[in-house]
Amino acid sequence: MTSFSSQDHQYMQRALSLAKRAHYTTSPNPRVGCVLVKNNEIIGEGYHVKAGFGHAEVNALKQAGSLAKGATAYVTLEPCSHYGRTPPCAEGLIKAGVKHVIAAMVDPNPQVSGNGLKMLEAAGITTQHGLLEQEAKALNIGFIQLMTTKLPYVRCKLAASIDGKTAMASGESKWITSPEARQNVQRLRAQSCAVISGADSVLFDNAKMNVRWNELGELKNTYNEDTLRQPIRVIIDSQNRLSPELDLFKTESPVIIFTHNIENSHKWPYFVEHISVPYAQGLTSNKLDLKAVLSILGERGFNDVLIESGAKLTGAFVEQNLVDELILFQAPKLMGADGKSLLNMPHIETLSQAKQLMFSDIRMVGKDIRITAKIAKN
Repeated sequence: MTSFSSQDHQYMQRALSLAKRAHYTTSPNPRVGCVLVKNNEIIGEGYHVKAGFGHAEVNALKQAGSLAKGATAYVTLEPCSHYGRTPPCAEGLIKAGVKHVIAAMVDPNPQVSGNGLKMLEAAGITTQHGLLEQEAKALNIGFIQLMTTKLPYVRCKLAASIDGKTAMASGESKWITSPEARQNVQRLRAQSCAVISGADSVLFDNAKMNVRWNELGELKNTYNEDTLRQPIRVIIDSQNRLSPELDLFKTESPVIIFTHNIENSHKWPYFVEHISVPYAQGLTSNKLDLKAVLSILGERGFNDVLIESGAKLTGAFVEQNLVDELILFQAPKLMGADGKSLLNMPHIETLSQAKQLMFSDIRMVGKDIRITAKIAKN
């Protein structure tokens, strides 16, 4: 087993903290940090800020300059070995004369996956990997899932009263949760490649589904407004009920509408795309194939997807084992038996069919409880 010193841990921890700075900006690319060390001093550091911009290693090497020769590089993800929008980082480390590279984890991208380390070793650079690997994987859970399964990592946001109600029988629901919880939801949107909702939710709430800068709280102190990017807004509209005059289409950022039969009776804004998908097999009503929707998003490189929708569509995603993680905000309210329930999963009829959750985090957000849980795929 590879052994690492306390200093190795310290420098890799610094690289991880740098990578976290791009939490809301670099997607769909992975969040990566790099620290260059020579004679027990940091001589250069950097992180991948945004897709299409310099990678972490490039930024660290630029800061170090000629001092990089003979240095050790601590990188949270194996240096890339292929040409994309930027040259291979492994090649840059070789040209700079770095003597040793420690990667937290091997890149799950099949185009890299060990090839970056092999390229370095072929050039005479010694390598190690596995230092703080679990922490590095947690930074890029969506990227890893996309590379290994070709499907995005799917989070589902839910908000309810303590007795599990999302709205009164009349449909009244503003606001169940606190302003702090709603700020937290804005951050969930900001970190996601896409936000999925259904036509019912859009029509009833006239939702815009965008990240609203003025609702990000203290996050505004860390990221400039022009740095944050809007997630792609994805709508499941199997019956072609949406129309261009909705508020959703007044914000000029991309919208994808998934439907079965594409109708062109409306004049849609230039940023709206319609995609036809088949109906799901084995269902009596005309419901779209939700896995096909996720597969298309995966093909487009979307690695983190957030579902914000009503009980029917959200329940369908959960029931079909297409959700990886639930984030539930529970408000200190009791709304009564006639209120609308959290999820609609009509095909779960016995306790043995119930979805099993594994809590990973429980904390207070304002006056509300936020529960984060993984869903066991059964």
